[in-house]
Amino acid sequence: MKNLSENWITEGWIDFEYKKYLLLAYLKGVGANFKQVKLYPPLADLIHHYGKLKSFEEDKNQLKASFPKLLEGPDFKNMKLNYKPIFIDDDTMKHLEEIVHYSLPQFKSYIEEGRSIYDFLENEMLIEPIGISPLYQNEGYVMLSQEDSKEILIYKYKVSLFQNSIDKFKGIMLQFIKNVRLSLVNTFEDIKLGLVKDYQELPNPATFRIHSRYQIPLQESLIPITKRLLLKNVE
Repeated sequence: MKNLSENWITEGWIDFEYKKYLLLAYLKGVGANFKQVKLYPPLADLIHHYGKLKSFEEDKNQLKASFPKLLEGPDFKNMKLNYKPIFIDDDTMKHLEEIVHYSLPQFKSYIEEGRSIYDFLENEMLIEPIGISPLYQNEGYVMLSQEDSKEILIYKYKVSLFQNSIDKFKGIMLQFIKNVRLSLVNTFEDIKLGLVKDYQELPNPATFRIHSRYQIPLQESLIPITKRLLLKNVE
């Protein structure tokens, strides 16, 4: 997929038709990924660009600040390089505002399409605990399965709490352990017992199975949705 640079709207030639061409070429690639049910990183990338354009729309100074700057020369006293902003005339700003106004609904439309696919897939997934669930669930194992496949992918998960100056939020990390075959003599309960035996640092681990009713790409869709489901379900 062809990516858009961080400051695509202010880089290079400031022309509506040119920027429209760049945008539509990028969105064509996003659409191709969505047709293959590859949600990430395209969906996160769309949301990032949309948020940045909304900031530009609400604050023209941010739009001006995103322009590249001219190097004036070195400041040997303070050991740094000095830059000066490029002068932006009213006509250029009008062109940029036109590009922003056109681009926002384009991004929004593709974001809604991606979220619709995401929500559908998430609703079609089953999550269930394997065995008795311990009180501590911020660390454990998750077994991933997909319809019409006996292969089980086993990951160790760990939930962490992060905090910034405004709020607290959870994050989750997945570490691949191994893949196994499901059978009459190797059930999910048997697999969990094997994990307890092989990895004794978690003597009574929280263990979940997440099953997708559809065969979907692992890294681009199944793993991101798995992380969200786990965060919703761990206590």
